[in-house]
Amino acid sequence: MVKAAGFPGPSEMHARVSAHDWASTPLGPPESWPPSLRALIRTLLSSSYPMVLTWGPRFCQFYNDAYSKLIGTKHPSALGEDIRVTMVESWDTLGPMIQKVMATGVANWTPALMLLMERGGYREEAYFSVSHAPAEDDTGAIAGMLAVCSEVTQQVIGDRRLRLLRDLSAKAGESRGVQKASQEVLAALSASPLDVPFALLYLRTKEDGPVTFAGAVGVVWEAAASPWPLEQALAGETVRVDDVARHLPLAGGPWGEPVTSALLMPIASSGQGAPLGVLVVGISPNRALDEGYTSFYELLASQVSLALRNAQAYEEERKRAEQLAELDRAKTAFFSNVSHEFRTPLTLMLGPLEDVLASGTLPEAAARELDVVHRNATRLLRLVNTLLDFSRLEAGRLEASFEPVDLAAYTADLASSFRSVAERAGLTLTVDCPPLPAPFYVDREMWEKIVLNLLSNAFKFTFQGTITVRLRARTGQAWLEILDTGTGIPPEDLPHLFERFYRVKGAQGRTHEGTGIGLALVQDLARLQGGEVRVESVEGQGSCFTVVLPEGREHLAPERIHVPRRQASTAVKEETFLAEVRSWWEVPSWEAPPPAPRPPSGSSVGPVRPLGRLLLADDNADMRDYVRRVLSSSFEVEAVPDGQAALEAARACVPDLILTDVMMPRLDGFGLLRELRRDPLTRTVPVVMLSARAGEESAVEGLEAGADGYMVKPFSARELVARVCSTLELSRMRRESSLQEARAEALKRAVQVRDEFLSIASHELKTPLMAFRLQLELIERSLGPESRLSLASRLSVAGRQVQRLNTLVETLLDVSQLSMGRLMLHLEEVDLAEVVGETVEQLRGSLERAGCSLTVEVERPLVGRYDRVRFERVVMNLLDNALKYGEGKPLRVRAWKEQGISRLTVADQGMGISPEDQARIFERFERAVPGRQYGGLGLGLWIARQVVEAHGGHIQVDSTPGQGTTFTVQIPQNR
Repeated sequence: MVKAAGFPGPSEMHARVSAHDWASTPLGPPESWPPSLRALIRTLLSSSYPMVLTWGPRFCQFYNDAYSKLIGTKHPSALGEDIRVTMVESWDTLGPMIQKVMATGVANWTPALMLLMERGGYREEAYFSVSHAPAEDDTGAIAGMLAVCSEVTQQVIGDRRLRLLRDLSAKAGESRGVQKASQEVLAALSASPLDVPFALLYLRTKEDGPVTFAGAVGVVWEAAASPWPLEQALAGETVRVDDVARHLPLAGGPWGEPVTSALLMPIASSGQGAPLGVLVVGISPNRALDEGYTSFYELLASQVSLALRNAQAYEEERKRAEQLAELDRAKTAFFSNVSHEFRTPLTLMLGPLEDVLASGTLPEAAARELDVVHRNATRLLRLVNTLLDFSRLEAGRLEASFEPVDLAAYTADLASSFRSVAERAGLTLTVDCPPLPAPFYVDREMWEKIVLNLLSNAFKFTFQGTITVRLRARTGQAWLEILDTGTGIPPEDLPHLFERFYRVKGAQGRTHEGTGIGLALVQDLARLQGGEVRVESVEGQGSCFTVVLPEGREHLAPERIHVPRRQASTAVKEETFLAEVRSWWEVPSWEAPPPAPRPPSGSSVGPVRPLGRLLLADDNADMRDYVRRVLSSSFEVEAVPDGQAALEAARACVPDLILTDVMMPRLDGFGLLRELRRDPLTRTVPVVMLSARAGEESAVEGLEAGADGYMVKPFSARELVARVCSTLELSRMRRESSLQEARAEALKRAVQVRDEFLSIASHELKTPLMAFRLQLELIERSLGPESRLSLASRLSVAGRQVQRLNTLVETLLDVSQLSMGRLMLHLEEVDLAEVVGETVEQLRGSLERAGCSLTVEVERPLVGRYDRVRFERVVMNLLDNALKYGEGKPLRVRAWKEQGISRLTVADQGMGISPEDQARIFERFERAVPGRQYGGLGLGLWIARQVVEAHGGHIQVDSTPGQGTTFTVQIPQNR
């Protein structure tokens, strides 16, 4: 085999070209190659750019390292082979291009050329940017072709997939229903058949419900057919299916080859909810499902999920909007109906009331009462009419009848009716309405409501200064200005002032009463007449409301000119507005403090003492008068018009109870309550809130704020009196309870101090007692035998008294430690048999002096973990009790163990204990036999029980009167 030479170099293809058996190819050995070919091969091998060279009529090919990576598994066998064989799958595309270049000698350039490649075990869709140039031999004849190429498959496919994702993203941002969104998503997928050969969409009709078929692209699919593992995908898992052809004979890819695989991907919902559905997408037969393809499908599923979630949210929002619109329509209809229904009984109330009041035959007191009823019924009628106007505006059914009106005279007449009220309030009312050049077309009722509403608003928020009503003609318009020097409006509230139900928070007015629709109604009425309303205001300086109306009638609907009214009028008498404005500062003559309650006739006692002093805060004068008159028969009542006045009155003289309205000027009910609770002087004063806000939430809000009671208007006089009395009684009981708790705490502290004193005193007493005992022992040892014998009895008595006193001190120490919970056990290995024996020996002298026999039965050993000193005291107390009450009869002590329990019994045959006394003998300061003849503090058995129980044991008594008593102690051995 002849080896080629002359192609040295570092690359793999340098070595392969040099080592190839070229003699067996049509080109022959390299020595016979023309210099031009050898030069082209050296250029090709040295290039880092993919290049391939064909030479001769058999298209024998040479290529470099970069090109070898493009042809995959065809390398290295393609070297020296006919390119028409190695690239047979793409020759239909490449062949004409190469042949044309070789025939014409003109090079070409083709960007992003799609080629069918079989380089990875399947027929692959690939893209290359290719340039073909003629290759000349030494004579200048075209002997071959030199191609320079680069693969752009990832760029082309990436751009294509990105366009699809971008289209889906655009769909996700649009507002539409789920069904429409599904179709648009499928339509977007249909635009990319090379990446998505087919797609099926399954969606849930309701949350956690089954999925239903929602549509398909790229295939005709029956809704009932579902061979896919949907449940597995609905569990949140992406599933690959490789038997698609069995269910779906479908061609895909650029060359129409069978689609065999698909992915089932869950469509994620928002949050942690169940998937919205499943997206089934086909996998291209001409692209491997590599990392890039998988990532594309994950992004695709995310975009579909986002589009469907947005559509679902839009659909839910649309349904909510429809429900709110329907609710709004129902509300408007309800307002209209209920307003009409209110007007009938109000008319039947006001008519007879006015007749009776006009008759002049009523007693003065009854006339005053009916005047309050008439005034408030008229106010209610005005509110009902406002609601009716509001409902008609909402429904678009408010009638208007426009006619030419002398607007200056009409406005001046309406405004002047407030002059007397302004004078009484200390305000200056200026009416400046010179004649206008021509009549203006307005609806009289609408204009009246505009003027009266704006004027009443000005009076409501003006406490001093001037209110001005000015009307001018300007450039074909009428300008009505109502100016005041009132509290003004904060800048942030001005844009919302004409919104329905909007109220300026914290506004300082004469009252907080109102519906919040007056200014909104004024604006709507002005617009219905072709005009507009404006407002300018400086907080703390005043406001100016301006109503602008155009002249003429061209801006009005012709059919509304001089048209008769078919609807019931909602106009209200000026007197209604005047009466309401007057009530804001005028105190009725009957609101003077009532006389003190008098005793019944014939009684010899003095004036009846009120049950308590009440403070009432309400901005409505009629309500203040009513509540005060109801309560004045039993209580002393002070009434104030707002929360700030109530706070000052409460601090000046603390009342027994405060009644407060919720909505008041200057300081509302909740603000008053907060201030009262902050002040130590008024913190405990009971507060009952009165409010027109009905409902459980309002009551809960009041009680949570710290109120003691919450009453919803209207309420009866009996209910009010009962609530006040019960609240006062509860307050009294709370005060008494607090006093009792304080006394109990003081007593507890005193007992604690006593116990601490006993503990200290006991410790202090033990020191001199110990010294006294030691001195007795020293004296006894220092005496001679004769002296010791003569003084033995006296020394013995002294020793016994010292021992007795020491026992008392130890008892007091135990009592103090037990009372303070400071008893500490010093547990150690103790033989109870020894403890019983030693204690018996200590009492031997007492037994002999009492002439009492003692039988001791002790099981040895009787070892356990006990506090030796304290258990000795238990045995001592029991034996001492037996001696004291045993009447000199035989005693018996027995100690033994049984099933891990140490048991001790001390029995006597004495007087015994009655059944009723047995239940109390273990308590402090109790004795089996009352009286002083037996002595003792009554603490021994109580201490014994505490010590035994501290060891985890139990002590009990068994006794029969006249026959004796047995005490039994049981204590675990290994506690």
